[in-house]
Amino acid sequence: MPRMNRIRCALPAALFALAATGVQLAMRATGTDYCLTQLTMALYYALVALGLCLVMGYAGQVSLGHGAFFALGGYTSAILTTHDLSWLGPGGAVPWLKAAGLLAARQDLYGNRLLTVSPWAAFLAAMLLGAAVACLIGYPALRLRGHYLALATLAFGVIVNKLLLASSLAGAADGINGVPEWRLLAGLTVCGKGPARASNYYLACGLVLLTLLALRNLVHSRVGRALQAIRDGETSAAALGIDTARYKLKAFVLSALLAAMAGVFFTHYTGGIGPSEAGALKSVRYVALVAAGGLANLWGVALMSTALNYASLRGWFGTYDNAVFGALLILLVSLAPQGPLTPLGGWLRRLARRAGWKPQPRARLAGTAAAQSGADPAPHLRIEGRPGHGAA
Repeated sequence: MPRMNRIRCALPAALFALAATGVQLAMRATGTDYCLTQLTMALYYALVALGLCLVMGYAGQVSLGHGAFFALGGYTSAILTTHDLSWLGPGGAVPWLKAAGLLAARQDLYGNRLLTVSPWAAFLAAMLLGAAVACLIGYPALRLRGHYLALATLAFGVIVNKLLLASSLAGAADGINGVPEWRLLAGLTVCGKGPARASNYYLACGLVLLTLLALRNLVHSRVGRALQAIRDGETSAAALGIDTARYKLKAFVLSALLAAMAGVFFTHYTGGIGPSEAGALKSVRYVALVAAGGLANLWGVALMSTALNYASLRGWFGTYDNAVFGALLILLVSLAPQGPLTPLGGWLRRLARRAGWKPQPRARLAGTAAAQSGADPAPHLRIEGRPGHGAA
């Protein structure tokens, strides 16, 4: 890869890292470190929007159930890490499960000894359950054309929301609280405590950045080109030999896994989760965020999702939050349908040209050298008439 191409690929990631560091240092200097809590939550919501961007912007499918996948991951981890298994006793396979890291002994908020599933094992269970449910929904729906996936995921979200509200195991309308912290590595713990606020913020930034880079590589690969071909014309893509159902299912399952992963991290960070996370309005909000950031613009979706969710979580608009949120989305979609970063990039290029910087062309067109030397370039294609077919 040429040097300029490598720089062009690494520049967005470097800018993201610099911006994330600058925001944290600015909040620390102004004494507003507490705002990192809402910013970290907004970054976890951005993971859901990025997964949905892959489905909508590149595969051309609409999902109205990503809020349910977020809740599915969060509730799975919350139930497994808070449900007491002390009735299993100290013998049997319990010591082996503890040694394997599948069970963990801890104390609850009142000092009672509990035996629960470890956060790592709960995370794996949440990811497996999310993938299984996504396959169960996507396999029949994605083999059909039209809006069947949107209808199926909408129904799935409604079912999950009603089940959570009616289930005592899931805490009904109160949700689940007291979810334990999650020790990832030495010195790195997913929790909402004040001393760990900055480390959790950088952890969320790292997850978003890794997701952005992974999805960017995916959409520029053979799989990404196949997904874009399906988006532009499913019949044409099938005629070219692309297994449209298989590619759409893979994209949908990957996006569901990202939503479930975000739900797990969000739940351990906030220490709880409620049934509103699986509501239909949440899923519609994710779709609107993807549209505001640009359907096929990963960086734009990450930026707009983080910014708008942060403003909503901070309560900047009070009781008019939904109205202002909708008005902003209408303006963004109307004025910048490809996302806010596209017109910003165009403005920066015009500014650079005025300053005298001229970008080098990536490739030289055929016939350019001949045109510069004054010679007539040879034609690439000559069309001649045939007798009986309109030839002169």
